[in-house]
Amino acid sequence: MSATTTIIGIAGASGAGKSSLARQLHERVRANRSANDIAILHEDSYYRRRDDLTFEQRNQINYDHPSAFEHDLMTQHLHELQAGRAIEVPQYDYAIHNRSDQTVTMQSARVLIVEGILILHDPWLRKQLDLRVFVDVPMDICLSRRILRDCEERGRDIGSVLSQYHLTVRPMFFEFVEPSKDHADLIVPGGGENKKAIEVLHGHLDRLLVG
Repeated sequence: MSATTTIIGIAGASGAGKSSLARQLHERVRANRSANDIAILHEDSYYRRRDDLTFEQRNQINYDHPSAFEHDLMTQHLHELQAGRAIEVPQYDYAIHNRSDQTVTMQSARVLIVEGILILHDPWLRKQLDLRVFVDVPMDICLSRRILRDCEERGRDIGSVLSQYHLTVRPMFFEFVEPSKDHADLIVPGGGENKKAIEVLHGHLDRLLVG
């Protein structure tokens, strides 16, 4: 583990508020510090490239199963960031259910927040994390947040969101995501809406970044 990079993992159900929590911590740190102090890496960026499938076939993939992610590449990228080297982060296009041809360059940072549903499930990713956080939110709240997000931001209709939720999202949560809570160092009810937890985590980040 690099002495200069601390990796904080934030896991939890889809719609639990992982991204919101990560974003708020990022914004708080960036308000008083430089760009190379903190960065966020999203597990969603590492959905596998599936050029071998048609759009209709890609639409049927179980995107909440561990096999949907290229976790070995994500693990490799974490090693690179820990070593102080930049990476090219894949970009996933939800409109075509596939990885795009574009990448975004990410520089190493003193604190790296990694967020995603399965980062505490994968043992190699889990090993990379200095602090493991699990966002714990009731599934009905997660579903309502997911409906709003997917309809407003990803152009989906409520019927398709509900179908995917019942066919894959909910079953995969109970099979893979919820059991990974046992690996967490810190459990945060409410996600990005838990102001006390944000204060605690922000204080921890401030202490890490002193000097």
